[in-house]
Amino acid sequence: MKKFTVHTGLAAPMDRANVDTDLIIPKQFLKSIKRTGFGPNAFDELRYLDMGEPGRDNSTRPVNKDFPLNFPRYQGASVLLTRKNFGCGSSREHAPWALDEYGFRAIIAPSFADIFYNNCFKNGLLPIVLDEETVEKLFQEMYAEEGYQLTIDLPAQEVRSPSGECYAFDVDEFRKYCLVNGFDDIGLTLKHADEIREYENRRREQAPWLFNTV
Repeated sequence: MKKFTVHTGLAAPMDRANVDTDLIIPKQFLKSIKRTGFGPNAFDELRYLDMGEPGRDNSTRPVNKDFPLNFPRYQGASVLLTRKNFGCGSSREHAPWALDEYGFRAIIAPSFADIFYNNCFKNGLLPIVLDEETVEKLFQEMYAEEGYQLTIDLPAQEVRSPSGECYAFDVDEFRKYCLVNGFDDIGLTLKHADEIREYENRRREQAPWLFNTV
């Protein structure tokens, strides 16, 4: 998993509340359980004017020119600014996979759906909760300034705007530790690989019948 310490990136808007996971990555793309291949279809129903299908060449599809993420000024964005209850709906982990592969490193909202919030941390995305007044201020600044960038400092737990204003956010210490070090659940387990091997060797000596193969 990618480490997250300090990130400065272009901000882009998803200016609506209650964005569910089916809107983030539609159900027809859930046939694969690989973590890759979903970025091109993130927000598919909003980005295109027709219905997307797995394996289809998106370069031939009609683009929705009214959708902000298709605007030239937001190309390459890595910070998503959105409204309350982002990531509601089903618990599909494909949603953070799609957002991560699209290029987002952090998502700022007044609130998130619980399961989506947890899945973000497990996949290297940083979901940041700021109050609605602050989020509205960031939206207005972003709309007013093309190329608007935000700096996310996870160790300091701060969001910094181009004007130098700082906004503190809360994050669980264990989740912060995992993101800063790039540890997902497997990475955390592998930290103890030597102890696991030692335990397995002891068990093999103490109870060899458990390791007999037919």
